[in-house]
Amino acid sequence: MNVRESQGDAQARSTAEAVARRSYGKLVAFLAARTRDVPAAEDALSEAFASALADWPLKGCPSNPEGWLLTVARRKVIDMYRGRRRAEIATERLQVMAEGLDAAAAADADIPDQRLALMFACAHPAIEAAIRAPLILQVVLGLDAKTIASAFLTSPVAMSKRLVRAKDKIRQAAIPFTVPEREELPNRLDTVLGAVYAAFAEGWTNPGGTDVARRDLAEEAIFLGRVVTELLPSEPEALGLLALMLHAEARRPARRTPQGDYVPLAEQDPALWNKEMIEEAEALLRRASNLGAIGRYQLEAALQSAHVHRRRTGRPNWEQVVHLYDALFAIVASPVIAINRALAIAELHGADAALDAIQEVAADPRLTEYQPYWAARAELLAKTGAHHEARQAYEIAIGLESDPAVRRFLQQRQSALQP
Repeated sequence: MNVRESQGDAQARSTAEAVARRSYGKLVAFLAARTRDVPAAEDALSEAFASALADWPLKGCPSNPEGWLLTVARRKVIDMYRGRRRAEIATERLQVMAEGLDAAAAADADIPDQRLALMFACAHPAIEAAIRAPLILQVVLGLDAKTIASAFLTSPVAMSKRLVRAKDKIRQAAIPFTVPEREELPNRLDTVLGAVYAAFAEGWTNPGGTDVARRDLAEEAIFLGRVVTELLPSEPEALGLLALMLHAEARRPARRTPQGDYVPLAEQDPALWNKEMIEEAEALLRRASNLGAIGRYQLEAALQSAHVHRRRTGRPNWEQVVHLYDALFAIVASPVIAINRALAIAELHGADAALDAIQEVAADPRLTEYQPYWAARAELLAKTGAHHEARQAYEIAIGLESDPAVRRFLQQRQSALQP
């Protein structure tokens, strides 16, 4: 291979990768909306990308890569249906589908962006809740089952089987590829946002970014959040979720020391936070607040913003933080929120008041194996001087923690307690 051929191959691959990042979900959504068959759309698009990598280095990259890929994928889809499912599809229906795909693949046609409709299909109530986030990651972003399985701590085989079943469910149940009507949108949108947030949370559990699959998952979740806000620019909760994720991701560089030690928020160096991400998050929050409808994700983002303000200015704002937690707990009565609220109360009214607050949810069985509960309890007990009980709580928290850096941090806190 000469230098020119090598450069052409590199350019073709670079262009294909850029189109895949920007348009994979858009093309899958368009094809699947017309075939009602997500696997067929994925297979056809995969073959179209393979054709691009073979064709573009020789003939040059087309002026409209999306249209080129859709034209090839459209042919692949029609060939699949003619070859595999002739008995199932009437000739008339196949002709209608072919004509629709032909018209959309015309060189001067704008391809409708139906990624949001595809996300709503993946987050349909008929789909198992636990597989919605992985399904969105695969069909909208093109992540493979192995990458998703690694991020969600399951085997590639098990994840692949669950994804296949979910896609079959979309076809068998004739789940529509549509954005719900205005009256149905809030509940259904919350499911989509919840799936995006679940994906981000999986990536967020790798603070140091050492696990590539998880680090990329957080980035892809933010990308999905941007897609939703671009397609639904007037939905305050979509703006709030993107703001929340950006605020959290902005602090990633400060969550570990160069040696890999865990650094709690109160001890992080604000100079290490990503200034651009924080400014974008703040702008999104302002846009959301101007829309006049407060929700969970906006409140969580506002809490992140309050912590950022306190750390940067050095001025306490715990009363504001507690008020935000009160409002958030009224919407989502989660024991996790109650724990964080109690820690804020400790800063405002003392550890005894915080222990009283945390006692209200202590009987929740979900907290038995929830590490942050035991870590928070240990910290509060230590502040009251109940070091024996604090040591026991730290012992449970250490046993429940899987991250070696966090485990070392908890052990250090436990060792600092007086006998």
